[in-house]
Amino acid sequence: MGVHTTILANLPSPPQGVWDFGPIPIRAYALCIMAGILAGLWLTHRRYVARGGNPDLVWDAALVAIPSGIIGARIYHVITDYDKYFCSSCNPVDALKITNGGLGIWGGVILASVGVWLLFRWRKVPLGPFADAVAPGIILGQAIGRLGNWFNQEIYGRPTDVPWALDIYYRVDANGNFAPLTGRSTGEVIASVHPTFLYEVLWNLLICGLLIWADRRFRLGHGRVFALYVAGYTLGRFWIELMRDDSATMILGQRVNTWVSLIFFIGAVIVFFLLKKGRETPDEVDPHRVSNVTSDDFESEDGVAHAKTAENHGQGPIGQSDRTSSP
Repeated sequence: MGVHTTILANLPSPPQGVWDFGPIPIRAYALCIMAGILAGLWLTHRRYVARGGNPDLVWDAALVAIPSGIIGARIYHVITDYDKYFCSSCNPVDALKITNGGLGIWGGVILASVGVWLLFRWRKVPLGPFADAVAPGIILGQAIGRLGNWFNQEIYGRPTDVPWALDIYYRVDANGNFAPLTGRSTGEVIASVHPTFLYEVLWNLLICGLLIWADRRFRLGHGRVFALYVAGYTLGRFWIELMRDDSATMILGQRVNTWVSLIFFIGAVIVFFLLKKGRETPDEVDPHRVSNVTSDDFESEDGVAHAKTAENHGQGPIGQSDRTSSP
């Protein structure tokens, strides 16, 4: 009797990351970013309203955070990978071609945070409750957006023979020229590598769930959920960066993002323990709202607090009839 062996197939890369509809290219990278933004907004809206926040502020913040975040993320990428855009054989104009990929999360978080902070300062609304509400949404959006790197065949790790290795295909354009971002696969596998993009997707989803659980279990507030997000994400990003094999700017023998992750992790842990314990009341979350609903009227379920029904107060749920427009 013969012995049968089963060989597990590697994870495939998509055959292409761009689809042309006439003169209009549809890029999977951009679609993943958009899907991540929408998912993050949905979760943020639920969480901020449940805390007693004005739902209109979520959309106002999005109008500020999305463009500033994308600009900041691109600036961070260009600065930390400057040798890809400012070398003797490079075209500096490529630094503006954001559709080709290349976004640094910390540049996005920093510039978006500055923009949202200015907005909330202008509206005279505390930023802490919103930061805590948005934290799980950010990392959920990161998980979905990271799939764009799969379509672009980028952000991968070292060569490996593990069963879940990712196959990188040789892609060519219509003229047969090598085009890793915009071309179609020939079916030829040029490398089998660690799918570090997938490791980060799974890690981000895990941290998203842990943030929601911790927020519910310990009733966190005053920016502590956001601090946990920074600590949790950078902890994963640190070990994932150690596995990557694509070109990057190096400092003291380590990738620049490895050092950035370490610094942000230490800072986030310190900030978490320095911030005030407890959670803000609904009136503290939105000082402009008109309501006789108190913090005792909020219940927590599945990581998101929900206001009790109108029978207790003769008015609609928080976020509807008991709100006034923000100044």
